[in-house]
Amino acid sequence: MTVSVILKTLNEEERIGAAIESVLAALDGIGGEVIVADGGSRDRTLAIAAGYPIRVVQLDAATAPSCGIGPQLGFQYSRAPFICLMDGDMLLDPGFLPEALAFLTAHPRIAGVTGHVEEMNDTSLEYVRRGRRISPENRTGAIDRMNGGGLYRRAAIEQAGYLSDRNLHGYEEFELGVRLRMHGWGLHRLDRRFVRHFGHQLNAYALLLRRWKSGYLRGIGELLRAALGQPQWRQLVADLPELKLWAGVYLWLALIIALPFAMPNAIIGLAVDAALTAGIIGLMSMRQRSLSLGLYAVVAWLFHAAALPLGFLQARKAPDAWIESRIVRDAS
Repeated sequence: MTVSVILKTLNEEERIGAAIESVLAALDGIGGEVIVADGGSRDRTLAIAAGYPIRVVQLDAATAPSCGIGPQLGFQYSRAPFICLMDGDMLLDPGFLPEALAFLTAHPRIAGVTGHVEEMNDTSLEYVRRGRRISPENRTGAIDRMNGGGLYRRAAIEQAGYLSDRNLHGYEEFELGVRLRMHGWGLHRLDRRFVRHFGHQLNAYALLLRRWKSGYLRGIGELLRAALGQPQWRQLVADLPELKLWAGVYLWLALIIALPFAMPNAIIGLAVDAALTAGIIGLMSMRQRSLSLGLYAVVAWLFHAAALPLGFLQARKAPDAWIESRIVRDAS
């Protein structure tokens, strides 16, 4: 057995069959296992997955799902020396694993290797905006995190303590990257496709509300809380440009609140507030080359800024503690 492929799922009945089949085809000739790590699906995800010769495990009903708990749930049932992490709405590129394994063999201090995530959803503003984003973590070569998953070396994960912090509702890949780099490991992105990602077919604003309700937007606050007092705190803060953005958002909100009281006339203060807000939306629209994308970006900022302190105050459990779960189907 060479690779344990972990598929994180939560209500993925439309895509899980194709995802599993893509993984089984990619493992042919390599050797490995497929683990569906389910966060409590209420649709036919488990029934479909159980029809394949794979291991299917599900989070205990009393445990709340999160982005961080899914990977760790799969990891605790995995056995192979390499771990491939992906979502249940992704299709694994058939040539990725051989090339990634060869790269890890040739570079013993690289903990993980990934490729490009091709976004197939071109209707939601969220995924269009994500596809246009130019971020250091999306470049080819050395990277600081493997957003969207990839192939990890088990020995590196074990040295870093665990695969994914179960407490995090977001930024779990970044948190893992920080821990790996603190132990002297590197991460790398190949200039080739890793997966095709289909994503949610929801309106972007509906998706934003869904992420608020699920706790996903609290991820950065939970991340800061997790690192507080830990050796990786300075590295984490230095590598998070989002913190400057949220500081700017908080300053903007403080100005909006203060200006009507600071001005001789409250109406003038409100007019300045409106002009400032319109200017910010206008600048973002120019940057995104789209008014709808610019407006959505600003609204998303506000949601993230509001969620950050809620995440920071969230109670935590030991990230490496055993996750209560059940085996739905065991391939062995």
